[in-house]
Amino acid sequence: MTPDWTPLDTELARWRDAGLRLPFWWRDDDAVEPGPALDRLIALAGRFDLPLHLAVIPAGATRALAETVTRNPALIPLVHGWAHASHAPEGQKKAEFGAHRPLAQMRAEAERGLATLTELFGPSLAPVFVPPWNRMAPDLAPDLPALGYTMLSTFGPRPGAQAAPELALVNTHLDPIDWRGSRSLVAPDRLIAQLAGALADRREGRADTAEPYGLLTHHLVHDAAIWSFTEALLSRLLAGPVTLWTAPRLPEAGP
Repeated sequence: MTPDWTPLDTELARWRDAGLRLPFWWRDDDAVEPGPALDRLIALAGRFDLPLHLAVIPAGATRALAETVTRNPALIPLVHGWAHASHAPEGQKKAEFGAHRPLAQMRAEAERGLATLTELFGPSLAPVFVPPWNRMAPDLAPDLPALGYTMLSTFGPRPGAQAAPELALVNTHLDPIDWRGSRSLVAPDRLIAQLAGALADRREGRADTAEPYGLLTHHLVHDAAIWSFTEALLSRLLAGPVTLWTAPRLPEAGP
């Protein structure tokens, strides 16, 4: 069945009529090495001339991935925890940086992750911490700026522009994967309604209009339905009143 895009098209028209523009960004998680799925993702981003924020798992990241990033300047690597390993007790939601371990241990792994990817990607890297499963103990946030991070990214509407002093918070908001069910595409009409509702909340002043609206994907587990919906969604959004947002990268090294 073809998705009914009318709710989104209508809302985007209202944004145009109101003279509004939506800041938008794209984050894709769990990258470690090149492959056909990543090639397809890069090609899709290239079709729309869209910056692609790639949350890279430091413990598994390869030199070949760094070479791919060098060949594709629109790729912006981010730090995706350390090893994407859950330390949550059985029966609790998965988390690598949840409140299940000593803070010092988590701080050390966050620091190691940034150092590892800085060595691998250099100034292509954006010092953004993306905790696996989008969960993190709140006590870790104030320590991240001292480790070299400038930003935190999880999932859902942010409660404020900063996660801690000197640490911006820019989240993702729409994930097309039905993680708890089929692991294929969430019902498209549900996704469209969710997005249209979120844009209406911003337009009508019920939500943070300044936060970039984030699409979250996971290229390694996409099936045909997820790829198709993602392409159609990007096509509609980027034809609308959208301004692309990108995370600031590391500063270039001096002479």
